[in-house]
Amino acid sequence: MKHKLFIIGSPSLDTLTIKGQLYQSPGGAGLYTALGAIHAGVSITLFAPKPTTIPSELSFISHIMEWIGPPISADQLPHFEIVQSENKTDYKKAFFGAEEELKADDLPNDLSHYDLVHIVPLGNAKQQLSFIEACKIRGAKYISTGTALPIIASDPNRVLDVKDESDIFFMNHIENDLLKKYNKNAATLSGKLVFMTQGENGATVNQGNHETSVSSPDTKIVDPTGAGDTFCGATLAHIAQGKHPVMAAKSGANLAAFMIEGIGPEKLISKEKHICSNLKPRVVINQEQLHKIAQLISDLPEAEAFPFIDSSLPPKEHPLTIDYFFVTTLQQFSFWSHKNGQYHKPLIHTIGGDELKGAFYLFQAYTKRLEKDPEFFTPKRQATQSLDDMKDLFRADNGKDVMPATQLHLDFAHTYGLSMLELGWTPSYVVNQALSSKYPLKTFLEMLDKVGGYREDPLRKKSALLALILEQRPEKLFHFGKNETLPPVVDYHCMRGSLRLGLVDILDKELDTKIKNRQLVSPEDEWDIRHAIYEAVDLLPELSGRSMGAVDWFFFMSRKRCPEMTDPDCSSCGADPICAHRKDYFQPVIRTSFY
Repeated sequence: MKHKLFIIGSPSLDTLTIKGQLYQSPGGAGLYTALGAIHAGVSITLFAPKPTTIPSELSFISHIMEWIGPPISADQLPHFEIVQSENKTDYKKAFFGAEEELKADDLPNDLSHYDLVHIVPLGNAKQQLSFIEACKIRGAKYISTGTALPIIASDPNRVLDVKDESDIFFMNHIENDLLKKYNKNAATLSGKLVFMTQGENGATVNQGNHETSVSSPDTKIVDPTGAGDTFCGATLAHIAQGKHPVMAAKSGANLAAFMIEGIGPEKLISKEKHICSNLKPRVVINQEQLHKIAQLISDLPEAEAFPFIDSSLPPKEHPLTIDYFFVTTLQQFSFWSHKNGQYHKPLIHTIGGDELKGAFYLFQAYTKRLEKDPEFFTPKRQATQSLDDMKDLFRADNGKDVMPATQLHLDFAHTYGLSMLELGWTPSYVVNQALSSKYPLKTFLEMLDKVGGYREDPLRKKSALLALILEQRPEKLFHFGKNETLPPVVDYHCMRGSLRLGLVDILDKELDTKIKNRQLVSPEDEWDIRHAIYEAVDLLPELSGRSMGAVDWFFFMSRKRCPEMTDPDCSSCGADPICAHRKDYFQPVIRTSFY
């Protein structure tokens, strides 16, 4: 089923001056946003004043989207005279025409079947607010808005109201600077998304109070008119399709970079293929090995989904199972130490009478709290934990504090608890809301994008792992919708196994050396490897005919066949016949909360 967006904002007929040369071009925030969204794969209904006779420059619109709205004469269309010079945009004339007279009463009565509604600035904030209210009454699921510098300057308080009443808000860095003068201590609430474009420096994404920077690819700037709106449209389209906000923004930035290489929206209208102009990739998928590994997973009898029942985990039907896994899965990261700029050793210690490693050590620590302190798993208690309490939680049987990054674990317990309290959610509420929706997995992941401890990872490792755990538990606490598939769960073991199997090839010699030497790497280094492996693993379920849970378990169990600290036991490994035997490869060494 194709996702649908409803965009409120008129096309315009513009005069562009670029390097002293005049161009007549279609334009308008509504049109650029719509074209960006269409390019990203959704269908669009554009609500705007519609000429009874469509000008030839806008005749293409009816072929690619639905255009509805009150009838007008062509001379009532908005018109802008824009001069581009040295990457500076100067509006010499702005005629908003019939868009200023657009009334919320003319909206369709039911907007509930659209994934998302976006409202462009429309010339004034009061008009935007009336549309926001009307859209909510008509059942809009999510409402997104943008703003503009003149509107902020003339009515800053109403613009702040527009921002507060929207689920998603777009602005550029200049608009943000001006808005901050009127609301210096403004914080983005949990559950809200704010995207701020910064020209050639990319964009920032605020998920509640968590901020992520997104870079923009290198490009040849011809005409930056509409870049922010194109970014907005593509980003919204990817969010509607279920992408993480940061991944959506990356796609939006790439499309905007492509669009500004042409005049007006010509790149978006043409059938020219969008190719990201980034530098040559440093890590690529090895297609031959990809298909060999898929066949291996298809044939191996041990490649089955793990039920997450174990002596270190809650017993079947325990009443706190959902709460337990929400709290513990967000803490599944950083079970290792480093020394002299290199990986040192993994966490292996005795807790609860058993010698356990990494993830299962952590599970056991929390399981010990289940009976003696059940309130420990509530958002309130997670939000108010002390460092001493966290150290005591993870303490080994010998009394030692062995967790390598205790403060980081405490920080994420706090951000999880505080965001859940701010949202008014409990783990059971999240699960039930997701299960009651048409797309349970999509809804579940989108909700976790708002929860501290889960929202930070653009590749959603912990969110996907939590969905996998709840779905694979014997109680079947969760299920996926028809045709819904789990995203890859890419962690240390998956990356180490993928590199040694040859699933991806590292083309960059310096990065290759760092990985072989187990050196600490930069976030950029880690991303290049992890994202390439993510894309490769994402192909394996379809190629192998097995579930992502089975694929995940295959890679997770490689920790025994291909461990961190000892030589691989290739003779006992079922992957040996097809393995690239890159035994000197290791996973990227970086302290991260993602895995």
